[in-house]
Amino acid sequence: MYISEIKLENFRIFGEGEESFTLPLRSGLTAIIGENDAGKTALIDSLRFVFGTRDQEYYRVQDEDFHWPNGAAERRKEIRIRCSIEGLTDRQKGAFAEFLTYVERNGVRNAVLYIHWIAKDRSNARNGRRSVFAELRTGKDGDGPALDPEARELLRATYLRPLRDAERVLAGGRGSRLAEILRNTEEIKNEGVAFDPVSGAAPDVDTLSVLGVGDYASALLRERAGIKKAKDKLNKDYLKHLSFAGDALEGQIEVGHGGDDDMRLRQLLERFELELRNSTQPDSPNRGLGSNNLLFIACELLLLGNEEVGLPLLLIEEPEAHLHPQRQLRLMKFLAEKAAAKADGGEEIQVLITTHSPNLASAIPLDNLVLLQRGKAFSLAKGMTKLEKSDYRFLERFLDVTKSNLFFARGVVIVEGDAENILLPTIAKLIGRNFAEHGVSIVNVGTTGLGRFARIFQRADPVADGEISVPVACVADMDVMPDCAPAILGKEDTQGRKWKKKSDFEDGGLEARRENIKARADGQKVSTFVADEWTLEYDLAHAGLAKAVWIASCLAKADDSINKGTKTFLEVWKAAKAEYDAMSPEEINNEELCSKIYKQFAVATKASKAISAQYLADILEKLSRMKRLNTEQIREKLPSYIIDAIEYVTGGPEAQIAEEVMAAAVEAPAG
Repeated sequence: MYISEIKLENFRIFGEGEESFTLPLRSGLTAIIGENDAGKTALIDSLRFVFGTRDQEYYRVQDEDFHWPNGAAERRKEIRIRCSIEGLTDRQKGAFAEFLTYVERNGVRNAVLYIHWIAKDRSNARNGRRSVFAELRTGKDGDGPALDPEARELLRATYLRPLRDAERVLAGGRGSRLAEILRNTEEIKNEGVAFDPVSGAAPDVDTLSVLGVGDYASALLRERAGIKKAKDKLNKDYLKHLSFAGDALEGQIEVGHGGDDDMRLRQLLERFELELRNSTQPDSPNRGLGSNNLLFIACELLLLGNEEVGLPLLLIEEPEAHLHPQRQLRLMKFLAEKAAAKADGGEEIQVLITTHSPNLASAIPLDNLVLLQRGKAFSLAKGMTKLEKSDYRFLERFLDVTKSNLFFARGVVIVEGDAENILLPTIAKLIGRNFAEHGVSIVNVGTTGLGRFARIFQRADPVADGEISVPVACVADMDVMPDCAPAILGKEDTQGRKWKKKSDFEDGGLEARRENIKARADGQKVSTFVADEWTLEYDLAHAGLAKAVWIASCLAKADDSINKGTKTFLEVWKAAKAEYDAMSPEEINNEELCSKIYKQFAVATKASKAISAQYLADILEKLSRMKRLNTEQIREKLPSYIIDAIEYVTGGPEAQIAEEVMAAAVEAPAG
């Protein structure tokens, strides 16, 4: 029994019609991911309104729960939430028989339990009285019978809120959540027999139930000498003298307040507290907040998976709260296994979690992720994206925590090397397009994964699903040398060589190669930006940063010596500048000069591209701070494909104009 679909209309950020929200679900684990304000909490809260929760917490509909469309004068007056529940067992079909709808699919009749939660705002503006009416209906169109309290009780979900106070929840006392959990577990309800006070014989304690042990302990305490003497003194010395003739008052000292079995069991369990201890050091101090949260989660799971009739639904908001990364991964692995396994006598648990943790996103199979983006849900399951089956296997191996931040970004840049990964954020900042300010993530996928990562953002059916509106820029090398480069790099022009030079292509051939590279990933909001000439380092030099790239490469080659102190940064800088001046007379061809510079990265004693990128980023930032290069001058010295890629993920060329206008407004004198 699991929720197969959720539909929301006029609930918080979700509107109606094309702005309504529909999310198909499967049994097992589903992780809802996305940036802040994408609608994750609204989704979980909608299920809390529909099903209620096992902690019996009351949720009141607020004005803010009604959707307020952009440009509208007031909020909507009616919220509609529909949940479709499928996969019912025969016993569950019997429990909900009068509420079921039978749907024909592929020649098979399937039982579906449709739950409609409808809230109507009937507030009276004249007298200021606020009134919200909510009801639960069944049937596909909400025209079936109202869901009765007994049926709704079977549908309550287990909900774990973010920033939980686990120690308070697991403490004893009146209304204890721990007592409520223990009271409803099969082990406490059904294990053992009751205590019989009439027989007078001492019972076999090992056969008693928890309540039986409590009743037996109460009987033993009642018969203790101290208790009996105190009772006799109370009755003889005090109550006897306060009684009327024929109406003697007599006190009886008992443990608890009596009542039926359920009440006595609850009172007994409310005395219990649950603490987390080290099994090898039982006297060690209590654990911290994170470990106690794990204890609380484990305790709540006691109620799930062992029910033959109820809805085994677990809702968790931000499971990463209070947990360090390794604990997060351990928890997620456990939840995935718990969701997939059927407990004894129970069924598969449906787990819905919301998170904005890259650690968790990297630990959950892509097939189980749902991306919430601007109020729309995009399942990343097989068949819903452009990804092939082999792509899913590849991404499960390589989609680590450093790459999973792409799920929470407003723009994504996918690059094929460390140099781009290091340099592009610096370049973006220097041209007024700071990635951090625009919510852009950069992901380095190496030389084989560009197309695979890009297809995460491409829908199999964009007409039906819509497109993910996150702009994704794939930055790729052209990998075609100028004709002079092979000789400079010492490459032999032999048959079967893998490298290419410009003269290998006939008219239009280079452009066709560019289009082939773009075709690997282009489509929907994914756009590929191919190097203007050859590769990043060559193109940076070719566009106008030749000297800076050369000096950065020389510093990279001398990096160990600089770090050891055998050479100074300044002397390497000066020597590199002198070498560049000697290597670049005015008459030298730009392609020849830039090929000589690129040789620094291609020969046996080559410079590290990553370390060179670090030095080049430092050089550019220093030139900017010293006012040697302003924003416009830096832009003029950069390859166009780099600028285009940065502008694409940060709002297009018009964003630069908008930023300049805003900056001018801030700097302008008042009035």
